[in-house]
Amino acid sequence: METNQLTFEHICFKYKGNDNQLFTDLDVTMETGQVVGILGASGSGKTTISKIFKENYNAFIIDADQVARDLSNNTETEYFKEMVKLFGKEAVREDGHLKRKKVAEIIYKDRSKRRALNKLTFKYVVEDIKKQLLSIEQKKYEYVGIDVPLLYEAKMENICDYVIAVVAETQEKIRRICIRDNISEELAMQRLKIQNDNEFFTKKADFVIHNDGTLEKLSNSLKEIIEKIWRNGYQDYSH
Repeated sequence: METNQLTFEHICFKYKGNDNQLFTDLDVTMETGQVVGILGASGSGKTTISKIFKENYNAFIIDADQVARDLSNNTETEYFKEMVKLFGKEAVREDGHLKRKKVAEIIYKDRSKRRALNKLTFKYVVEDIKKQLLSIEQKKYEYVGIDVPLLYEAKMENICDYVIAVVAETQEKIRRICIRDNISEELAMQRLKIQNDNEFFTKKADFVIHNDGTLEKLSNSLKEIIEKIWRNGYQDYSH
């Protein structure tokens, strides 16, 4: 993927509490457009992190769930046609579009259907995301964030420079899902049961954000990660 460069000139730096400069008048050139995968279970706070990432760090955000919705809303796409084959006419409304609640009911109860849908989604959504990555005017963005709940299952970690996992306690995730989607706790728990747990995300990701505090704490956690990514970039380009 083609990348562009970001140049910092005449940088001075010292650690807090230390009067000695670590370096002075340093010029550093780094690549922009680094791809950061953002993953986590429903209700963990991925969307909020993506919003902060976009607003504070000049990131272009790709939401995999939104890509899937857009593809499935278009009755001309192969993704939509494959979904109709998978779920049958009972999952199609009179206007020709999918009955999303019906599809959700089926995949929560039928593991084989859920696996088949994931396979379809990985194929078409990943293809679309890769096209977006190629078409982005990267010189406009310092980062590209990809919000992908099933990043590893879709084998998308290979296109990411870094992966951030967002985790939260189960009860907090349930509370957020109920408020966001206006559903019962029972249904929210059903959704979480078929998703990966915090341990999975913690082991897989390069960085982990625990989203059980305030918005300010969440923003600060992301800031610390971005600073680490910047330092990694500096180390790469200083050798």
